[in-house]
Amino acid sequence: MASKRIAQSSINWSALAERVPADQKGSLAAFKIKSDGYLRRVLANPPEPPKINWTLYKQTVPIPGMVDSFQKQYEALKIPYPADTLTSKIDAQWAEVKRAIEQFIQESNANIATCEKEIQHIQAQLPYSQMTMEDFRDAHPELALDPINKPTFWPHNPEEQMDYVDPDKPAQAAH
Repeated sequence: MASKRIAQSSINWSALAERVPADQKGSLAAFKIKSDGYLRRVLANPPEPPKINWTLYKQTVPIPGMVDSFQKQYEALKIPYPADTLTSKIDAQWAEVKRAIEQFIQESNANIATCEKEIQHIQAQLPYSQMTMEDFRDAHPELALDPINKPTFWPHNPEEQMDYVDPDKPAQAAH
């Protein structure tokens, strides 16, 4: 009576196993065993309900009309195959995930290009072991010491300078 008979599993288990993390392989194996068991139980039953010999029952059942009533009800019984209402939702979610993946790939490629340019810039520089202080100042003006324009005290970190204000401490009111 069903409009569609399941003949075999439509799950590609090997492709699914490739995507499952190693710590969840046991759960996937348990799920596959349950799925295969369900498929075996479905395939063990015939696709159509068994035929009933109604004439035999009409001859043996003494109540008139009872077998005819049962026959009419049995033949009217239609067990519908469940309608697929989730495939469209899953396809919509997959399309959304694909867009997110494509966006991530584009952002990653842009980051890769930026990093490769930075690597090329660093490789084009003189190695630090061969730099003089002037070469370092030219390569990294924001990091180099500038005793004329920005004089600092040793060890030349922000905490040791005279105008340093600790950002973690609340500002004290002037007296």
